[in-house]
Amino acid sequence: MVNIYNNAEEVLAAVGTSLGVTEWLSIDQSRVTGFAEATNDHQWIHVDAEQAKEGPFGTTIAHGYLTLALAGSYFLSQLIDVRMRMGVNYGTDRVRFPAPVPVGASIRGRGEIIKAEVVDGGVQATVRVTVEIQGTERPACIVDTISRYYFD
Repeated sequence: MVNIYNNAEEVLAAVGTSLGVTEWLSIDQSRVTGFAEATNDHQWIHVDAEQAKEGPFGTTIAHGYLTLALAGSYFLSQLIDVRMRMGVNYGTDRVRFPAPVPVGASIRGRGEIIKAEVVDGGVQATVRVTVEIQGTERPACIVDTISRYYFD
């Protein structure tokens, strides 16, 4: 369930708030291959299923940056909905990839608002998104996303 914030004051007051978790998303080879095409990263651990069987993970794995992109857009938009005039992705802090995402695994995002402050004309919020892998303890990615929200 998405958390809705209607104004700057609500975002500022939400620091420390858990945003819950998203639905699970299955990571299939076509998604990984599509990302390889888009980024020109065709390393065999991502796209060659036969060679990857003999590799360190026993299968192909998602690119770390694919996981990061899903955290910062797909999962973040399921966790928080700020009713604003305009919002921009301001960046990220502290990106880590503790565990690989094997093709065929399901992942989801868990969120928490860890910081919010007034900036010129709006609010800057930092949301920590932890990408969990179903059935494992170690997360695939932990990222502090930074967004700026501008209100009327």
